[in-house]
Amino acid sequence: MLILLALFGVLAMFLPAIERRIGLWVFVVAALVPAAAFVHAALNGPPALADAVVERYEWVPQLGLTLDVRLDPLSWVMALIVTGVGALVLVYCTRYFAPDAHNVGRFAGVLLAFAGAMYGLVIADDVFLLFIFWEATTVFSYLLIAHHTSRRVSRGAALQALLVTTLGGLVMLVGLVLLAVETGTSSLPAIIEAAPRGDLVTVAVLLVLVGAISKSAIAPFHFWLPAAMAAPTPVSAYLHAAAMVKAGIYLVARMAPGFAEVPGWHEVLVTLGVLTMLLGGYRSLRESDLKLVLAYGTVGQLGFLMTVVSIGTRDAALAGLALLLAHALFKSTLFLVVGIIDHRAGTRDLRKLSGLGREEPALAVIAVLAAASMAGLPPTLGFVAKEAVFASLLADAAEGSLWSTAAIVGVVAGSVLTVAYTARFVWGAFALKQGVEPVREDTERWSFLAPPALLAFSGLALGLAAAALDPLLAPHADAVPARTDEVAHLALWHGWEPALALSGVTLILGLAMFRFRDGVASVQRRLSRPRGAVDAYWGTLRGVDVTAARTTAFTQRGSLPLYLAIILLVFVVAVSAALSLNRSWPDALVPWDHPGEGAVVVVMIVAAVAAARASKRFQAVVLVGVTGIGMAALFGLHGAPDLALTQALVEIITLVAFVLVLRRLPARLGTKHGSTHRLGRALIGAAVGLTMAVVAVVAVGVRTAEPISIEFPRLAVDGGHGKNVVNVALVDLRGWDTMGELSVLIVAATGVASLIFISSRNDELPRARRPVRAEGRRRLLERLRPVRHPDDADVDRGTWLLAGRALAARNRSILLEVVVRLIFHSIIVVSVYLLFAGHNAPGGGFAGGLVAGLALVARYLAGGRYELGAAAPLDAGTLLGSGLFFAVGTALVPLFFGADALTSTWFEAELPVLGHVEFVTSTLFDVGVYLVVIGLVLDVLRSLGGEVDRQQEDELQEVRS
Repeated sequence: MLILLALFGVLAMFLPAIERRIGLWVFVVAALVPAAAFVHAALNGPPALADAVVERYEWVPQLGLTLDVRLDPLSWVMALIVTGVGALVLVYCTRYFAPDAHNVGRFAGVLLAFAGAMYGLVIADDVFLLFIFWEATTVFSYLLIAHHTSRRVSRGAALQALLVTTLGGLVMLVGLVLLAVETGTSSLPAIIEAAPRGDLVTVAVLLVLVGAISKSAIAPFHFWLPAAMAAPTPVSAYLHAAAMVKAGIYLVARMAPGFAEVPGWHEVLVTLGVLTMLLGGYRSLRESDLKLVLAYGTVGQLGFLMTVVSIGTRDAALAGLALLLAHALFKSTLFLVVGIIDHRAGTRDLRKLSGLGREEPALAVIAVLAAASMAGLPPTLGFVAKEAVFASLLADAAEGSLWSTAAIVGVVAGSVLTVAYTARFVWGAFALKQGVEPVREDTERWSFLAPPALLAFSGLALGLAAAALDPLLAPHADAVPARTDEVAHLALWHGWEPALALSGVTLILGLAMFRFRDGVASVQRRLSRPRGAVDAYWGTLRGVDVTAARTTAFTQRGSLPLYLAIILLVFVVAVSAALSLNRSWPDALVPWDHPGEGAVVVVMIVAAVAAARASKRFQAVVLVGVTGIGMAALFGLHGAPDLALTQALVEIITLVAFVLVLRRLPARLGTKHGSTHRLGRALIGAAVGLTMAVVAVVAVGVRTAEPISIEFPRLAVDGGHGKNVVNVALVDLRGWDTMGELSVLIVAATGVASLIFISSRNDELPRARRPVRAEGRRRLLERLRPVRHPDDADVDRGTWLLAGRALAARNRSILLEVVVRLIFHSIIVVSVYLLFAGHNAPGGGFAGGLVAGLALVARYLAGGRYELGAAAPLDAGTLLGSGLFFAVGTALVPLFFGADALTSTWFEAELPVLGHVEFVTSTLFDVGVYLVVIGLVLDVLRSLGGEVDRQQEDELQEVRS
């Protein structure tokens, strides 16, 4: 079963590509998988009916995550319906779609994926696996309903179905979680077997029922199903008649043996089921579109099914399963017939159809057989199922069941409406009507008729063979305790009994309603249409839109200080509420562990206060940097040189980035937007600081267990073969986290570049890809003429940097150029040393990359954007991509040697001159980190530095011209 599930998904992905080669035959290829699943289920019938066929796949054994599927009597019947009808509908699609139809491959893939999701739903043994497939069917149904993406009505109907069923599914998830917690297992059969009681269980079951009734279009969620008829007819035949809408019925039938006596079960399901049956039948009599007649009829039949399977008796369970099978056969047949009529006549309006029965007798026979089963006429399966339903409800009502009494009254009235709209459907589709032009002769191919014919004759054959069908459906019913010694059996003839009389009454009254259909229609027209669930749905959406607009207008005022104030106030209130519940306060406070910490803290406090009162932006940035350097000093005093080095380097790089940005901002704070509400800002700042101080104190006090970090030094040596705990943890012990952080860095670099570069990410800086000979150097220097200012005309200075002459003379510093020329290569060597020494000493790829980045910063500050292009001939994107490639490659290579991802090893050797040398493979991961950090710094320099320089030069040129 698990292999079949995988086949559904794998083939669905390739169908769009296959369709380009074989056209509409792609549907036949798609039908092979559900056909194979049907054969597999049929062959596994005996063991499934005797007990169950269970498969388990150990997904993540360490976490106890498994994929459990189960084929038992109920899921066996559902699997046969889902796969059998699915295969026939896919074959039907080969004639339904035109050869030049668009997105056929996509449609075939989504329909097959939906069939796989539905198959997984009915065989899932675990409630959370069931929920995953439950929501997958919702997503795939959304895509199928919206197949005609250019039609607004299709998109609206798809969104409506998605919102309603997703909302119900999320509510159901809460109920499933509560049941799993209460029973201590997530196995659905185990939960049903345990069947605990209590208020919490009652709430959980009712939450699950919300998901079931929304999925099966039970009132008040029924309105999404008729709207979904905007989908192509094969979708309606499969999703909205045989498959998806049965998911809620299936879940209720599955849970009824254990939870039918839970308070609220019968009150909700019987009431809503009867209401839905009556509402669907009534609305079906008002529609003139054949597809909508069937759609509202489907709503009514789903209410019928929900009522029966919710009763919770053995006979009702048997009758409900028979009715479910009959409904899948006759309703999918009728939808397929409507698709043929639409192709044949170009309309589905029963007022415009005439004489089709004479022109297409084979199609008429197929439709009449299916309609007879829907109306409950012998000898069809629909008649057998309806007889069983009436008999089971009458028997339970005789035992004093109030809800069975209410159910029998409701389903009899609903069955009268069913007979009436069934007769109206057959008459509207095939009868010869006066004053209406007959449909022209155009016999359909047998391949178009074969799928509905097979389904229709299956309903007839199973009705005739009801006695043989009984032992196939009874095992599910036998799981429900019988209330009497006598149990019912499916049969075509039970003799003269009350159930037969009720069937006769429904047929007579239903045909009478059809006979006097004009009078019925007149009465319906006089009745005012009440505001229904669909009006509530649209009203809710409008309310959400209005509320969102008003909320946005109130909160999104374009004020960054306001947003920051709200965030900080929420933080203070939320954290303070949590702190008020804290009971673990430290016994004593230690002011510092080293006398130098006090001095550093005083400097940080003075810098923070000065930054808050600074009037110039650069001054404020430098003072903020002082606090960061102070933090680096604290790290160093606590014996963490790696963290201290990294913190100091980050602060320097950040300072450079700030300075580059400040060039485009006014020098003084408040030049354009002055500071207001200073007292309020001060109070918020003080509250945040005090809150964080208390959090720090509490965090120290709540630690009662021995931290795992104590083992890090041993793990670093034993597992990572390194003495630098920080570096080994980053590239070995928690390499996956570091890989995620690398991805964040790449996204950040891309974001910075996208904010600055207007049309292209290429900064067009010169690339020194090969040694510059004398002639090439002369041409390059000629091209890099400095941007002259009037006061620079007669100034001539030598150049220590290749591109330094591109700067205006007043912006050049010969001393800085000389120093940068002397120390640049040394800094690069230091960065490489930090990279390779970081496994056993302070350093690593991150620190080494920052040092190399500082070398590029020096070249840029000394020579400008052209010098940056000469110093870094590679694109920043190339460095970022190469770094990620190294990191991912280091993670994947161990898989080829049978080890887990990111598993590292090491090599030792005695080399001449160098002596004993050790190399750990995780160093390659660190090389990736090194390259990503350099790429990030280079991207910042080229965007905030070089590109801003270019824009300023363009602005200056425009002013001069």
